[in-house]
Amino acid sequence: MTDDSDDPQSRLARIERLLEDSRRDVVPAWQRVTHGETRLAVSAVILVAVAVQLMLPHRLAFQPYWLLPVLELVLMIGLFVANPRRIEPGTRWLRWPSLVLTGMISLANSWAAVRLVVGLVRGTEGLDAGPLLLTGGGIWLTNVIVFALWYWEWDRGGPMARVMGNHQYADFLFVQMQSPETAPPDWEPAFLDYVYLSFTNSTAFSPTDVMPLSRWAKMLMMGQSSVSVSIVVLVVARAVNILR
Repeated sequence: MTDDSDDPQSRLARIERLLEDSRRDVVPAWQRVTHGETRLAVSAVILVAVAVQLMLPHRLAFQPYWLLPVLELVLMIGLFVANPRRIEPGTRWLRWPSLVLTGMISLANSWAAVRLVVGLVRGTEGLDAGPLLLTGGGIWLTNVIVFALWYWEWDRGGPMARVMGNHQYADFLFVQMQSPETAPPDWEPAFLDYVYLSFTNSTAFSPTDVMPLSRWAKMLMMGQSSVSVSIVVLVVARAVNILR
């Protein structure tokens, strides 16, 4: 009888595994083919954004106030049903509906932010400090979610392109990329990492431990900081004025 360990196919399989293991040791996960991440975190955060939109004063919403939130929910459910597990290259056609969904959330929140700022400047908004702070906080939170989605959708070509490891150069430099010894061998940025990036950029109004490398990433972060500081300064200043 022939020993299975001497079988040519078995030896070839062992060699392939060794090569794959050596490649894992040399090439970081974010630069090679990996398994895609799930949509669970993305869907949960989008649900938060839709809920906040529905809770904002209807006078600030794109009319009819329920239209964009309902369309967002329909698109989100459709994306989840079409790809309930992992985001893989085989679902590349879902990228455009995903971008449309992000664009709709951006439109709804931008509309509310502009209406709020215009109302504050004209003196028609912010007659009560409590509701004003809640409204401003809701728009600010949605702004964090919106930019997290854009960062996630565009960094190195988007989540499906990142799975294939096609982009050698990163748009955002995470700490684990600079110091791979601080993370597991299979670490690569996932959606919650971009939520953290968006949150810190909205609070510090500048990069913290994640650095933008490409020009579009720098411009997008600059735009987010501008929106965030405008909302915070105007809302807080008006609320303090009312409380006095």
